[in-house]
Amino acid sequence: MIEANQATTHLATFRAVAKKYPDRSSDSILHDLVANSPGAEGKWFAAAKDAGLLDLAASLAMRGATDPRTTRAARDFAQRKPAFAMACGTAALHWMAAGFGYEITGSDVMDAYGALADAALASGMERDQLNRRLRAQFAAIPGHSFVARVLAHHWVA
Repeated sequence: MIEANQATTHLATFRAVAKKYPDRSSDSILHDLVANSPGAEGKWFAAAKDAGLLDLAASLAMRGATDPRTTRAARDFAQRKPAFAMACGTAALHWMAAGFGYEITGSDVMDAYGALADAALASGMERDQLNRRLRAQFAAIPGHSFVARVLAHHWVA
C-alpha cells in the first residue's frame, strides 16, 4: 500500500492513500502506515494532526524523531487544545535536546518554550510548575543539554 502511493512527504502519502481508499477511516489508514514504517513513527505526526487525530499525533511526536520545529502545532493549538499543544511543545524540546533538527538555535528553543508555556497556562498549570517539570526532564539527560542551558536563563528558581 505504501510503495504504490509513496509521495514526497508522509502527509502527502497519507492523503494519497486516504483518497485511494475512501471506505477506510483515517485512523485505520494511519495505524497501518505507521506499522509499516518502523522507526519513522514521528514522520507521520503531520498526517495525524491533519486528520484531526490529535491523541495519535501527540503519541507519534514522542515515539519517533519529529522535526523539532513542531512548535507551530504547539502555538496553533495552545488555546483550543492545550493538552495537545503541551505534548507538541514537550516533544519539540525533547527532540531538540536529543540533537535532532538542523541548526537549532536558542531562538528555536525559546519559541518551543513560549508555546509550551502558553499551552500550560491555558490548561491551568502555573509557570513554576512547568519549569520544575522541565528541569526534572532535562536533568535526566547526561551531560549539559543545549536546551537546558538556554532554558536555565528563563526558569524561575
